[in-house]
Amino acid sequence: MLARSLCVAVFILTCCGPLIGEQAKPFGPDFPRLDSDAVGEWWKTKGKGGNGPRLMVPRDEVLGFALYTVAHRTLKLTAQLFPLLPEESRDVTLEICPAGDDPAEWQEIAVEKVMYPGWSAHFRVQNWDASRDFRYRLRHGDKATFEGVIRKDPLGKDTIVVGSLSCNSSRTPGPRPRMIENLIKQDPDLLFFAGDQSYHHTQHTFGWLEFGLQFREIMKDRPTITIPDDHDVGQANIWGEDGKKARTPAGPAGGFFYPAAYVNMVQRCQTWHLPDPFDPSPIQRGIGVYYTNLNVGGVDFAILEDRKFKSGPQGKIPKMGPRPDHINDPAYDRASVDLPGLKLLGERQLDFLDHWADEWGGVTMKAVLSQTAFCGAVHLHGSPSNRLLADLDCNGWPQTGRQNALKRLRRVLAPHLCGDQHLAVLVQHGLEKQADGPYAFTSPAIVNTIYGRWWHPEDEQPGKNPVGDSPLPWTGEYVDGLGNLIRMLAYANPEDRKDEKQRADGHGIVRFNKNDQSITFECWSRFASVEDGDKAQFPGWPVTIKRSENDGRMVKGYLPELQFAGSESPVVKIIRERDGEVLYSIRVQGDRFRPVVYEAGTYTIKIGKDRPDQETLVGVKSGSMDDQRTREVDLR
Repeated sequence: MLARSLCVAVFILTCCGPLIGEQAKPFGPDFPRLDSDAVGEWWKTKGKGGNGPRLMVPRDEVLGFALYTVAHRTLKLTAQLFPLLPEESRDVTLEICPAGDDPAEWQEIAVEKVMYPGWSAHFRVQNWDASRDFRYRLRHGDKATFEGVIRKDPLGKDTIVVGSLSCNSSRTPGPRPRMIENLIKQDPDLLFFAGDQSYHHTQHTFGWLEFGLQFREIMKDRPTITIPDDHDVGQANIWGEDGKKARTPAGPAGGFFYPAAYVNMVQRCQTWHLPDPFDPSPIQRGIGVYYTNLNVGGVDFAILEDRKFKSGPQGKIPKMGPRPDHINDPAYDRASVDLPGLKLLGERQLDFLDHWADEWGGVTMKAVLSQTAFCGAVHLHGSPSNRLLADLDCNGWPQTGRQNALKRLRRVLAPHLCGDQHLAVLVQHGLEKQADGPYAFTSPAIVNTIYGRWWHPEDEQPGKNPVGDSPLPWTGEYVDGLGNLIRMLAYANPEDRKDEKQRADGHGIVRFNKNDQSITFECWSRFASVEDGDKAQFPGWPVTIKRSENDGRMVKGYLPELQFAGSESPVVKIIRERDGEVLYSIRVQGDRFRPVVYEAGTYTIKIGKDRPDQETLVGVKSGSMDDQRTREVDLR
């Protein structure tokens, strides 16, 4: 079916009336060919070789796939359709029935209009019962249907499993059978696609449908997070700068190149089904935002837009390489590119992370999801002969913005999951010192035919404190080309880019064990079989850490032991009084907890059942490990 759905027309359209309320050029006269496979009189377009339209499918297949999440008792579901003909209905119907019941007992719960351009329909269902599984069915017209399962929230599971994927090269079209087979066996509770779902750039609808058909068998039965990256909106890179107009699709001066309507269409198709944004206020030119969070089974995932507000380098720093964002001048001063006023996440998202850090209702562990890495864990770019000192496309720049972001992850002991780099790595960040920050996993490219990258220190030596039992030669503590501290734990370099089985394609799996508070990172080749066990993973994986290891600061003092009444495992927030710095805000384990601090001084302690807002202790002095002070905290 996959091949049939995206091939040339299998029948000839004999009668197509005029467009009905649909603009032939919805993105304006300056971009008449933008998304042309799916706009205007799309059925008359010709593909390569003079064949018929690429998105013509049998009319019983116009429902391509579906995406959903459930949050705050609200189901949000997107139905993605192939382009419709003028005379066809623009209505899509959503039906459900409890899993295990007679599927003949379908209940219609909503009808929504198909939106143009983009051909998506969006369902919001309030008061959703997340305690049980439901089958769902989408219907269009008399023939087209699509079915899946809306899973219950896996609160009772000890381990929440996340599939982490990104970078789906369009140069290798067609199905991904082994990857889908593996993912079905691994049965993730959540799927995360970090961006570059498509590289078709100016033909998003075509590329998005291609991606959806490749992964719908795994997406249809579980919550899925998809966030667009640069290639999804037609750019080589993005430094969004609050939505300003970019000069070129390369975008180094900042902004989005293609019309806001195109960017919003991409975001609507890929992100509408996410929980509502923390602050929905659009940025410049009316471009929407989607940063938010999603709780799955007691693990709370913050979803960031790490490119939307980021400053572009061109015109702000001197050019020190072949492009404004590539630095290969050995004489450059790392501090010289970290200029005042440069943004990474932007104040709005930092405010969101501050708010999110204090919200622990129904939450045991936290993690952060975004597009790309907060460091430059790459030496060779594009080819083994192209060594760069620094790549400003990564979130290691600007360095101050990177520090501000990672401090917020560290406060809640949150690891970071991302993609984009076309190189799987697992690092522990350093902020003030090596290995004092959170862990971060960059997933491999799903299919890596576009741009190869390698971790390859120039001196070919391991760093200080290498991983003792690793089969990899270059682990340990390093400094990236921007001066950021990282400890490399594992990487998966392409061995031979001419051989698709040696390009290091694949996917990640992350396991959050709520009982023992551990996190396991797995990295699987596209062609491996999970039935072969851990030996089939890339060398150096799996890696398991304790949640507490996401804060590696050295303990320099202790506050009185807190003894809780009325609430077990409350939320505790520690604030350093000399400067108001939040050290951490975490849900602790059990009915007593002794806070640690990282310098002598006085501190404010805030405590509560699900937020640190019930009891406040001020002027608490730090002491030594032998200090026997206790404080009783009544949360009844």
